[in-house]
Amino acid sequence: MICQECNQRPATLHFTKILNGEKAEYHLCEKCAQEKGDMFMLSGTPGFSINNLLAGLLNMDTAFQATKQDPFKQEEILQCDQCSMTFQQFIKVGRFGCANCYQAFSGQLEPILRRLHSGNSAHNGKIPARIGGSIHIRKSIEELKQRLKDSISREEFERAAEIRDEIRLLEGKLGSGHKEGK
Repeated sequence: MICQECNQRPATLHFTKILNGEKAEYHLCEKCAQEKGDMFMLSGTPGFSINNLLAGLLNMDTAFQATKQDPFKQEEILQCDQCSMTFQQFIKVGRFGCANCYQAFSGQLEPILRRLHSGNSAHNGKIPARIGGSIHIRKSIEELKQRLKDSISREEFERAAEIRDEIRLLEGKLGSGHKEGK
């Protein structure tokens, strides 16, 4: 993809800006992005990174927490048991030291993830349009199978039969979609 500003260099930075419900996508090369930095909230400095963005988000939470704490109480240092990384080190680096850090810092990460993911604490991602239909059907089938197990364990056999029929219907759609080459 070519830069939308200069129409010469390849676009390496891709932005989506949503303002008053209107979505605009920008595809820029690094040079044009630095020149237009204020427009795209990059401040125009070459040192901008995702680490700076993440550190800003993390520091906002600690600033709010500091006002709630007792000023005479010693602050507890949060640290990972396996790699000994502290939460303050994570803020500076922007990366965890090991997989256990997710669990060790889960209390501090939950509000940040909710803010980043529009209220959700888990990232769901995007599904490509060309194969999205079959993925949505498979996801629905998996959810229905779980509901079927729950209904059977509660001995709600009429409901279980309805769910079984829904699963068969969706599996039929999935099977016919593959035969047509979708």
